[in-house]
Amino acid sequence: MFKLLTENWTLKVISLVFALLLWIFIMGERRLEVGYRIPLELQAIPQGLMVANEVPDLIDVRVSGPRTLLMKISTSDISIIVDLSDLQPGLTTFKRLEERLNLPNGLRVTRLSPSFIDLKLERIKHKLVPIKVALAGEPLPGFKLGSVRVVPDEVLVEGAENELKSVTEVTTEEVDLAGVNEGFSLIVPLVHRGTYTSFKNEKTTELQVEIQPVDTLPPADKSDSEQQNTNKKVEGDS
Repeated sequence: MFKLLTENWTLKVISLVFALLLWIFIMGERRLEVGYRIPLELQAIPQGLMVANEVPDLIDVRVSGPRTLLMKISTSDISIIVDLSDLQPGLTTFKRLEERLNLPNGLRVTRLSPSFIDLKLERIKHKLVPIKVALAGEPLPGFKLGSVRVVPDEVLVEGAENELKSVTEVTTEEVDLAGVNEGFSLIVPLVHRGTYTSFKNEKTTELQVEIQPVDTLPPADKSDSEQQNTNKKVEGDS
């Protein structure tokens, strides 16, 4: 037994000293605190529901730990994952987000902002609404605006149920009639400034505009009018 302990004692002493130095280095290594901006990932949103409030894309996190561990961290390696699979419509608060952070062992979260998030889920609904034409300017002198048609004249809007209730129409982009003297057809984009609603499919419509000449008196009527004016002058002179 004694022979086993003393055999290659020089090598064993060196190994012991090396292990002791490594332990001292690790235990005595300076601890740092580093800030990161970590992506917030929302996963498994239930079918037929959508997020209908502002949720931060990034979370500010301060992490404390040994310098060697902190140097190995990349923001592409860590994230905060929130699973929404079992949620129902309504407002849900997620607290203690640091517990959802996949940090290596030996590191500790010292600060997290925001430390919680409020998440509102709403049902996705659809609604058919009319299209209103936006026109500006006037045709050339001697011409006027006739009929205006849009094909199709309705469009399907989808999105959060509560916001969709207040959507009563959408508009076209403004079409300028200045200097126009004949009818035209034009494909125009549709405009809808919804926060949690948008167009289901179509985002354009065909605008058909009729431009007409301004009506003038027929030549015969004009001659009769001039003759009446002449007769009045003669009667006045006499």
